[in-house]
Amino acid sequence: MNTDASVWDEAEDSPDPSVAEHVRRYLATDGRDGYREGGATNLVLVVKGRKSGRWRRTGLFFGEDDGRYVLVASGSAITHTHPAWYLNVVAHPDVLVQVRGERFTARARTAVGAERERLWRKMTEMAPVYHSYEARTRREIPVVVLEPSDGRAGL
Repeated sequence: MNTDASVWDEAEDSPDPSVAEHVRRYLATDGRDGYREGGATNLVLVVKGRKSGRWRRTGLFFGEDDGRYVLVASGSAITHTHPAWYLNVVAHPDVLVQVRGERFTARARTAVGAERERLWRKMTEMAPVYHSYEARTRREIPVVVLEPSDGRAGL
């Protein structure tokens, strides 16, 4: 996977203007502005588009679990479809991540079974808004685990 700085510079921001603005602030300040936002910790995720092959970036709430990062693919549950970033991760699980000023590669996977239930409880304790998202959708909201690759720092 190409992990040089150009991927970060070439990545397209979310089409949601508020998310794009949040990501730009986060990146410009190494997370000093944007790490704690919306009542939760945030990271920047860079994924390869499943159709376009272009890099895309978004800001997401995250939790931690035994050295791994946990994401919820809620998409605010406005629609009954998974968010684009999640569909991209399923197609291309090797991703780039920034937490505060640290950039690293990770491999994403969808949690299932008892692990999903445990992590879902953990994430809803951190961000209770996920309960209201769950109530508004017909789909099971995916929980994604990011497993950092070896050599995390220095991208």
